[in-house]
Parts: sequence; structure tokens; C-alpha cells
Amino acid sequence: MAFKVTLVSTSPIDGQKPGTSGLRKKVKVFKQPNYLENFVQATFNALTPEKVKGATLVVSGDGRYYSKDAVQIIIKMAAANGVRRVWVGKNTLMSTPAVSAVIRERSGADGSKATGAFILTASHNPGGPTEDFGIKYNMENGGPAPESITDKIYENTKTIKEYPIAADLPNVDISAVGVTSFEGPEGKFDVEVFDSADDYVKLMKSIFDFESIRKLLSSPKFTFCYDALHGVAGAYAHRIFVEELGAQESALLNCVPKEDFGGGHPDPNLTYAKELVARMGLGKSDTGVEPPEFGAAADGDADRNMILGKRFFVTPSDSVAIIAANAIGAIPYFSSGLKGVARSMPTSAALDVVAKSLNLKFFEVPTGWKFFGNLMDAGMCSVCGEESFGTGSDHIREKDGIWAVLAWMSILAHKNKDSIDGDTKLVMVEDIVRQHWATYGRHYYTRYDYENVDAGKAKELMEHLVKLQSSIPEVNKIVKGIRSDVANVSSADEFEYKDPVDGSISKHQGIRYLFEDGSRLVFRLSGTGSEGATIRLYIEQYEKDASKIGRESQEALSPLVDIALKLSKMEEFTGRSAPTVIT
Repeated sequence: MAFKVTLVSTSPIDGQKPGTSGLRKKVKVFKQPNYLENFVQATFNALTPEKVKGATLVVSGDGRYYSKDAVQIIIKMAAANGVRRVWVGKNTLMSTPAVSAVIRERSGADGSKATGAFILTASHNPGGPTEDFGIKYNMENGGPAPESITDKIYENTKTIKEYPIAADLPNVDISAVGVTSFEGPEGKFDVEVFDSADDYVKLMKSIFDFESIRKLLSSPKFTFCYDALHGVAGAYAHRIFVEELGAQESALLNCVPKEDFGGGHPDPNLTYAKELVARMGLGKSDTGVEPPEFGAAADGDADRNMILGKRFFVTPSDSVAIIAANAIGAIPYFSSGLKGVARSMPTSAALDVVAKSLNLKFFEVPTGWKFFGNLMDAGMCSVCGEESFGTGSDHIREKDGIWAVLAWMSILAHKNKDSIDGDTKLVMVEDIVRQHWATYGRHYYTRYDYENVDAGKAKELMEHLVKLQSSIPEVNKIVKGIRSDVANVSSADEFEYKDPVDGSISKHQGIRYLFEDGSRLVFRLSGTGSEGATIRLYIEQYEKDASKIGRESQEALSPLVDIALKLSKMEEFTGRSAPTVIT
């Protein structure tokens, strides 16, 4: 089947600057004439010719509303730009970690390898006709495009005048696995639809001991629940947890992917994963049913995760520290050791303590997975994580929600390898976490999110906090006036990072107030929303005294919360008396 290339005249559209997570806007914005097309062509123009002409690209995402339309548009533009073949997940479904794995691991029948991917996702943001859509480009290493590329994309969006498209190319049936071939001015063009679960399962089986996890799941003493929040993780959950590991079908919650995520907010935290939280015994009312021993959830594109025990929440900061502390013994992929570990700056210092104890290389980076990717590509980091429910390793170049769940299952299987049979009580999630605190100390930690704040007011609040930093004695005077029982602030700054791999410098990565006892207050503006600004406030207190590690987190952090809200004048600037979400 032949197609022709048409040049379409266009003009720049404001507000197309991609952040660290790509471009995210409301669906109605993406549906504007030429909006998606401008961004896609700006991306093609930002890449070197060999990454486009004759190349193989992946185009898929979390299946949210508008994905099916967007995939067809990108296929037609790829054909017109001389791309040789496009790989698409069946029904457009491919998790962000699976896309990274496909770029890195998959070979076509002719030996072809992907050089990059358009990922259609707005991550943990809601989906539907009135909700969010997003697009980002990942490079040949499987990781997000670096700033040098996203800057070029943005510059191109400001000057674009036309884009080529194979307008007469018929829509490809993306509901059926197979290859559709076309002939264009530059030769053959193929679209291959495939089930990405095959490649992803193969990779997971090369990392974890599935047999030991299967043995754990077969024990009547161990119960499990997994909630995909109607995101793309559902496309993998049945295959991995039921078919490969033998879990009961009833262990899966909300594992049918939906364009609008079932009307929910696909963000795996205690606020939005309501059904799982209730089932795990963490809801406000007692269901009268005994909760499972282990629970987990994923976000829309399956790169984030939440880990729960029976009536017990594991903070993401503790989770990555516990995985790192147990990885060598529990996960075959790491049996020869860890190259290093890393966390994002706002994440608690629990991982730092593990790194110091195990004599591991440690890195503190800005928020954004690309910073971990640089370290991994240089062979400097094996395990990494961020407080925003993202955990991963160097098997791919994205965070990986299902990987994190399998890592926890591996730790549980390893801890219980001699206890699964018989009457011996199993070591469960809460036991593992409390033992970790007893060994390394506890980092009490919470995050307050103020979503959709007026962008101007959010900027004023941050400027106020920076101005305060000019006089630490004045800051301490304010602090002591609020709470006399809190340690003095020892230093305050705006976090700046020099990448040890490429020497690049990232400035203004968050405002920090560091206390003499190791406590921290961190303030950041987040770019993951589609409207307004999100202010994130991170509060952390380190406790080494074994007699004080069992307190309720909000109780232990109450003095620091009080200081953070008054020091920042949060209510005065935002008009908010409470955060949108507390995690």
C-alpha cells in the first residue's frame, strides 16, 4: 500500500516547553489544530538524522484518553519523516518502564533495534476528555531525553512553520498483533503491533528468582493484593502475578486498563489508592475483613509504586533504602554487588545511612530520572529512588513500579525461605521495616502537596524563602519563636548539582533548610501538573534512639510541620489552610 507525503503549514504555539517529564496539558489543549503535530515535528527536528531516517521508533503509552488518536497521528508523521518502522503496543498499551526495556532489549525479526520512543502519558495525573494528556521522548538508552534535546525541542516549537505527514496513510489496526507494511517516497515503512508483556516478563525473570517468589505466594500464611488503579500496569499484572507467580485472580484490584482510569486519580498514595488502602486495613473505618499481608499499587503508566504491609505504610524513602540494604542477598541480579546507590534530593536520607554502612558509592541528585540515568550509563549506580513513589535499578533507565513490587516480594521470600513450610510465623513487611529502623535509625518523613496554586503566588513564596536564607541567625530567631524544642538551623541553600559524569550544572533545584540534628525542610515547585503550580513541602527528622523510633510519624514531625508552615507563610501566600495531599 503506497502513501504520499503532504507538507502542512503551521505556526508556533505558546506553552510547548517540555519539563523533565515531557509535555503535559489538558486533552482540549492537545486537540487544538497542529498542537500535537508541532511538538512531534519539533522533536524529529531536534534529533540527529540517523535517529529519524531509516530508524525504528516505539510509540505507545498508558492508554489514557486521546492515545489512540495520537498514535495514528505520530505513525503518519513518522512515515513522512522517513522513519523505517514503528513498534506499537497492542491497544497502544506499554508501560513507561516497558518502553525503556523494549528500547534496550528488543530486536525485530530483521535484527532492528529502536533508537527512541514517543511515550504518551501524563503519568499519575487523571485521564479522560476533560483531564490530562502528555507526551515525552526517550532516547536510545531507554531514558528520558536530556536537557540538551528538550531545549532544542522547545526552541523548534517557537519557530516551526511546517510539518510533513502521510495524510493518506490509513489508520493501522492497533488492536491486533501483526505487521502492516506500506510503500512511501523513501521506500518501505512498517508498523508492528506487539504485546510488550512478553519482553517485560522475560526481563523480570532474568532479574528475580521467580520460583522463590512463587513458593512464597503459594503459602497459605502469605496473602497479597495488587492495585493497578485502572492504569497500564493492569496489562502486565495478570501475566506476572497470576500466570507466572501463581497468585489468585482475586488478588488483583482495578487491573483492567481504562482511558479514564475508572474515573479515579491514578496516583499510588494513601489519598488516591482508596480501595487498596481500605483492603490493607489503613482506611478510616474497619471493614471487618482481615487484611492481606502485602499490598502494592501502581500509577497510570506503571513507573511508580506504593508498598503496604498489613495496616502498615512503607514510605518510598524507606522502601528504596530497604531494597538497597537487602538487594545482594535477595535479588540474583545484584548477587555480585551494587555499583552504587542514589536518591533525589527531597527523598529522605535513609538511603545515605545504608550506603555509609555498606560502604557504597552514594549520590544525591535533583528530581528527574535522567540524572539517575547518567550515573547508570557510567556504571556508577545500581539502585535508586525518589520520595514521589519512584524506585528502580540499572536494568532500564526509568523508574519501575512492578520491579519494586517484585523486589519486595524477593526480600520477603528471602527472609522466609526457611519458614514457608510448617507453623513458623512469617517475617512480614512491618517486621522488615522495624528491623531496618533498629539497625539504621528511622527517618520520620512526610510530604505536603499544595496543588493548582496560583503560579504567581507560588513564585512569591519561594522568593520569600530564598530571601530568608541570607541570615541564618534571623531564621533561628523565627524558628525559636515558633517552637523552642526544635534544633537550630545550621545552613540553608538552594540545591545545586554538578553531574559527575558530564559536568553539567543544575541550579535552583529546591530550597533547603538543614538543622543541626539532621532534620530537613525542603520546598520545591513541581512541574508534573497540567495547570497552576504545585508546591511540595518535605519534612524529615532523623532518630537514632531505638526507644523513639516507634512514634506516629505526624506526631514526631509536628514541631517541624509547624515551623515549615509559619516560616514559609504558606497560608498567607497560597490562601490554603491545608495541603491537597499528605504522604
